[in-house]
Amino acid sequence: MEPENDLLEQQLPTPAQIREQGYTLLVPTMLPTHFKIMEGILRSYGYKAELLENSGESVVEHGLKYVHNDTCYPALLVIGQLLSAIESGRYDKHRLTLLITQTGGGCRASNYIRLLRKALAKAGYGYIPVLSLNLSGLEKNSTLPLDLGLGTRLLLAALCGDLLMLLRNQVKPYETEPGAARALERRWVERLAGVLSRGSAVSYFGIRRIYRQIVRDFAAIPVQGARKVRVGIVGEIFVKFSPLGNNELEEFLAGENTEVVMPGLIDFCMYCAHSSLTDARLFGLHRVKGLVFGLALELLEGMQKDLIRAVKASGRFDAPTPFAHVARLAKPLISPGAKMGEGWLLTGEMVELIEQGVNNIVCVQPFGCLPNHIVGKGMLKPLKERYPEANIVAVDYDAAATRINQENRIKLMLSNAALQA
Repeated sequence: MEPENDLLEQQLPTPAQIREQGYTLLVPTMLPTHFKIMEGILRSYGYKAELLENSGESVVEHGLKYVHNDTCYPALLVIGQLLSAIESGRYDKHRLTLLITQTGGGCRASNYIRLLRKALAKAGYGYIPVLSLNLSGLEKNSTLPLDLGLGTRLLLAALCGDLLMLLRNQVKPYETEPGAARALERRWVERLAGVLSRGSAVSYFGIRRIYRQIVRDFAAIPVQGARKVRVGIVGEIFVKFSPLGNNELEEFLAGENTEVVMPGLIDFCMYCAHSSLTDARLFGLHRVKGLVFGLALELLEGMQKDLIRAVKASGRFDAPTPFAHVARLAKPLISPGAKMGEGWLLTGEMVELIEQGVNNIVCVQPFGCLPNHIVGKGMLKPLKERYPEANIVAVDYDAAATRINQENRIKLMLSNAALQA
């Protein structure tokens, strides 16, 4: 069967044909704000991209049907969401293609694409092509072409998405007009998709001005009330960010009268670059690659600092912590060589939150995700020994886990927060 599958993959349309022939490009959701901007950018490059918003039992059922239940939960959800969309009747199945990201690290996530192709073949859709978005040289014959222009725009979308998420979370709990922060976020998403489109001349100095405009707009939203209990969210990247993966955790915490604090996507991008640099420094591997990613890391850190300056200039909002400082915070607790899954970054983000005064933390992870159980749940004891004020709960997410049990564990953590207040 394997040779037949390989032959089938060779007969699939190329990325260029997919764009030229108007295939609908389905994109699984993770960060709704960030990915909506990216959807607009991909459309400006000629891709008929569509960010999926389907959720619920159908997604889980399709995942369980076509993915082995020992596979980690994010794979089950991503593949289930794509297959549920395919079978929804909304699309011409012979004019569909699917997009999936790969980091190239040791996590099973880099193998989701193979699991997805296997699931498609099992469901009778082996003719649907799958494109990979990666910077690791994987899937050379089926990679979404990523030139400097598109790559730069997607990176800026990640930065702008982080800024919108940060400001929305700091305004939403206190807004006098319910829905004002979300509405402003949606308006900026539409505007940024246009600003970063292929037809626009993107100036980084212009983007820095946009940072300041975004901050001013959110600062102008009327707010009221004393500061609420702040709760940080960290964990495996998909379950941390995706409402589909964490059962609408942000909305649940908002309903519990808290302010959500969540480190951004750009930190994970820098962590990936830092991992390549670590390979060169600690293990003597890929020295040229390490040099390239070292330069990329310096560039990203500079861009993050520009965003931080824009937030601090308002005098109203709490700015993110510079990535280099997060790395320093993590080092006394965990080696930078721990880079499977979210690696040392997960531990570093918990320390970052505690240093910001956000002692209440929900650490989310897919059940059975070995890297995150080590660098997340496994680090709780040394974290609490070093920071006795830390109030951290580790919550597993899985198709068999009930939402009520997850929420009850978080409520118990919030009860402890109330006692400590």
